[in-house]
Parts: sequence; C-alpha cells; structure tokens
Amino acid sequence: MKIKLDENMPARLARRLGLLGHEVQTVRDEGMEGRLDAAIWDAAQSEGRFLITQDMDFSDIRRFVPGSHYGVLLIRLHIPKRRSLIRRVEDLFRQEDVSEWGRCLIVATEERLRVRRPAKLP
Repeated sequence: MKIKLDENMPARLARRLGLLGHEVQTVRDEGMEGRLDAAIWDAAQSEGRFLITQDMDFSDIRRFVPGSHYGVLLIRLHIPKRRSLIRRVEDLFRQEDVSEWGRCLIVATEERLRVRRPAKLP
C-alpha cells in the first residue's frame, strides 16, 4: 500500500510500516510541515496515497466521501502518545486486511475500528 503519514503521526511509524511491506512517505520528509490540510490532501491524492492522520478535519464524511479518494485512516486515541500511536497503527496493519481499505474512511480508537466503505451503486 502507498501511504502518506501526516505530520501529527510519529516519524518512526514510517519505518515500521515499511518493514511490513508498505511504501511510506511522510509530510515531514517532504518538507510539508505546517501546510494547510488541503495541500496535504492534494499531495496524497495526486500520489495515490492512503492518508494516516489524527486530524479531525479529515473525518467529515460529506467532504471526504468514501470512494472519492485513496483512503484515510483517522486515529483517535484517548492519550495519543508516540508509543501508543505506533502500537495501534502497527497492530491494525498486522491484524486487519488493509488491502480492503482503499477508498474508505477508517476511524480507529483503542477498542474499535469503524470502516466506512464507498456506497454501492444500484
């Protein structure tokens, strides 16, 4: 999977996901820190990348309609420390079939995982 990590995600996560076979770019490595959400979004979409973020702005299902993008994983932990973020995302990528997440909006907490898939056409 081609992934873009938002600047609010730990940098070490890129290496960990890379070891699991994913192609990961980070907002930090690309010098995009501090850019508007729209710029991050446009970069992820133009590169065909699945975005992993903690930014609630990407949770608006009316704006980021499943099926209209390459996918978003929104991490919502009660205490989002680096270790807990890395552990949760790494666990998800080890335990779930992430190949089915393309074009979806996924929200993950410590206990739950909600996957919003594209609407089926009649």
